[in-house]
Amino acid sequence: MRILDFVKPKELSRVARLQILAREIVEGYCSGRHRSPHKGFSVEFKEHRQYVQGDELKNIDWKVFGKSDRLYIRQYEEETNLRCHLLVDQSGSMAYKGTRSFEGLSKHEYATRLAAAFAYFMLGQQDPVGLVTFDNDLRQQVPLRSRPSHLQPILSALVAEQSRRETDLGGVFRKIVPKVGRRGLIVILSDSMGDAESISRSLAQFRANKHEIIFFQILDPDEVEFPFSGRIQFRDLESAIDEQTVDAASIRDAYQHRLTEHNEALREASRRSRVDLIPITTDQPFVDVLHEYVAARRRTIR
Repeated sequence: MRILDFVKPKELSRVARLQILAREIVEGYCSGRHRSPHKGFSVEFKEHRQYVQGDELKNIDWKVFGKSDRLYIRQYEEETNLRCHLLVDQSGSMAYKGTRSFEGLSKHEYATRLAAAFAYFMLGQQDPVGLVTFDNDLRQQVPLRSRPSHLQPILSALVAEQSRRETDLGGVFRKIVPKVGRRGLIVILSDSMGDAESISRSLAQFRANKHEIIFFQILDPDEVEFPFSGRIQFRDLESAIDEQTVDAASIRDAYQHRLTEHNEALREASRRSRVDLIPITTDQPFVDVLHEYVAARRRTIR
């Protein structure tokens, strides 16, 4: 099993470019070419590179400019490493796939590819990456490693058979908290279908342990827009026997109201715990999502 089984060569090159964009991300996105957020760690000068538009002016080596009349940036070798844990939802609701999703992917398939891309560029930075997949309990667990060959067990775990079980995100996250150890980056990939208050308590627990959290809330466009009409049969993807046929128009307003309430509660919980909540829909190319996120984070630390 290879990274090319998950990400096309064209997309791989875009993921590789993320290694450059990601070098200044704060609070743990910090090793190799990243800037360390931890005070007191020593750094060693590595090399110069030519200035490109968007670089911070404070990093320009003005002495070199005075001698050469050209702008160069000083680069440093950090002595810290980012510890990144990927948490990927495999519950039944993640199996949903509408007609407008990117390359016909279900939410679970989308999350798998996004997690593969994350693992690829993090290992490219020589940062240790671990993985936990879950539904109503922990399923696959891959420990933190930083060697390039570690991509293989991560990808193998990502393609393990998806369950059809329900999930209690808050309860599962509380089981994960003691397993992730010292501070690092927690990347959650889930549709967030669960009790918002329970999720809120768990996010606060992660933050109490000084982890930085990125929460990719992955939804299908159908779930956001509810484009259905007429009488339609809905099936609970987490319960094979629960099916109902209803008139779509009669439940649209109630559904969208509940979804809005849920999303607002999740946003508020994320705001309180200083979690980066990134709502995305599966019609977006996942590498575009990474580019948009990293570019936005980079802008916030200038």
